[in-house]
Amino acid sequence: MVNVLRSFEPLTLPRPRGAHRYDVFSPKLGRRLTLYRRSAFEAWLMLEANPAVKTFCERPGFIAVDGQRRVVDFWARSDDDECLVVLSEITPATDRPRSRPDFDPEAFAVRHIDAAERAAARVWTGNWQRMLPVLVAARGLVKPSLPSAIERFVVSPQSLMTIEREFSLARPRR
Repeated sequence: MVNVLRSFEPLTLPRPRGAHRYDVFSPKLGRRLTLYRRSAFEAWLMLEANPAVKTFCERPGFIAVDGQRRVVDFWARSDDDECLVVLSEITPATDRPRSRPDFDPEAFAVRHIDAAERAAARVWTGNWQRMLPVLVAARGLVKPSLPSAIERFVVSPQSLMTIEREFSLARPRR
């Protein structure tokens, strides 16, 4: 597969009538996202928490599914592939901006995430939902070299207590 670096901008669509609004901050993207369905919020948590996913974009465009044009919920890229994520709940394309062509379903892998898959990941995404506010609030407090230093330290299995002691700012002198 040819490694093409693509990036997309999210479609600006009006909030569907009666839909909830989820405003979130993505540490991976370094920006705010606005989502209009609980299923999209859960899918975002799955993408945000997945270490294989390097980048993604919400509502990157449109695709024809079973003869019906719908909004693509996410585009996601990992180290070795990229895919379009379509949720099981239909988000029909109402007013298609003329500047956005539809995605060719042959050019991208299309991953369908249904309610059962989101339910199976609920404990995992629930944990991330509680951790993300802390990660976002503390993102400027961690030195950029710390994560790589921890990765080098845990080449062999270590207990969490050992890791915490090694990288504690108030660790005792030896």
